[in-house]
Amino acid sequence: MLIVMRILGGGASASVQAVGAGTIADIWEPSERGRAMGIFYLGPLTGPLFAPVIGGALAERYGWRATMWFLTIYGGVTLIMLVFGLPETLVKRAAPAVPPNPSMEPSTIALRKVSTAQSVKIHTKRVAAIAKRLFADPLLVLTYLRYPAVLVTVYSASIAFGALFILNISISTTFSAAPYDWSTILVGLLYLPPSLGYVVASAFGGRWLDYIMAREAQKAGRYDGNGKLIYLPEDRMSENMWLAATMYPAALVWYGWSAEKGLPWIVPCIANFFFGCGSMLVFGAATTMLTEFMPRKSSSGVAVNNFVRNIFSCVGGIVSKPLIDAMGNGWLCTMVGLFAWITGNAAIWALKRRAPAWRVSMDNALSKKG
Repeated sequence: MLIVMRILGGGASASVQAVGAGTIADIWEPSERGRAMGIFYLGPLTGPLFAPVIGGALAERYGWRATMWFLTIYGGVTLIMLVFGLPETLVKRAAPAVPPNPSMEPSTIALRKVSTAQSVKIHTKRVAAIAKRLFADPLLVLTYLRYPAVLVTVYSASIAFGALFILNISISTTFSAAPYDWSTILVGLLYLPPSLGYVVASAFGGRWLDYIMAREAQKAGRYDGNGKLIYLPEDRMSENMWLAATMYPAALVWYGWSAEKGLPWIVPCIANFFFGCGSMLVFGAATTMLTEFMPRKSSSGVAVNNFVRNIFSCVGGIVSKPLIDAMGNGWLCTMVGLFAWITGNAAIWALKRRAPAWRVSMDNALSKKG
């Protein structure tokens, strides 16, 4: 039951991020989109900031079932807010009613009645269409991975997301055992430093993205007929991405060895703050770039990003504990950090070098398709 409910919850939360990021891309100009995306991500990031603390306090005082009751109440309040506080922007026009035709003969009405076999066939097709829309159509977003610009951008975010879940599992595993032996609520408090890093990078990283994009467009001298700057997605990658792709792997290695050696808790916590800053800079830039690589399919770009990065997070969550037991935090975090640093910087290099050609090819393919 818990697994099924978590699957449903994951699907709902993924749709919020995809549709929300797509909406941001639709209503904000590229010159300010990085700042808007940063503000948008402050919402999802309040969960990792407060949830471990609240959940830890409830579980320690009342048991783990108290967290389920809290989520039930929280979900009900959220549902009420959505129903009464979020307006529907899609206007549906009702089809005009067709008045009955008094001249229609009873025999004609009988001929128009559908037979039982035909009715079963119609309902079967309707059920098949609904099943296709629910289960097959959502997976069509994976076809966008055939475009290198999307694939490389998604990978850069996914490897950081996988490292994030390895860090999360390591925190709970390490600090609940010797030499720390912390209680549930204290372990929950350890998620505050990386979450604060997410918030700081989300608030200021978006503005930095917009500044770099405008600077690169000005440097290239790209102006339209009205004298406005022409922005390209790859303009967002400069010193911000190089710094981010180095900061979070280095912070992960820092955390791993400080936790391995049982150093005072403040040492790994500082490392986790910088991990949060670096990884969030990667998430924000990658998400914003995906909405710009696919301007007419921005929600699909974010959806495929969520799909792939959650696979990385699932793998990270599964293998973390056995690997920690086998090789320790230090070597595990070193292995993951080096892999993320090498491949993450390689992805940035590839985008800087090949993104213009990839983007033109993708735009031509999408234009022909739709």
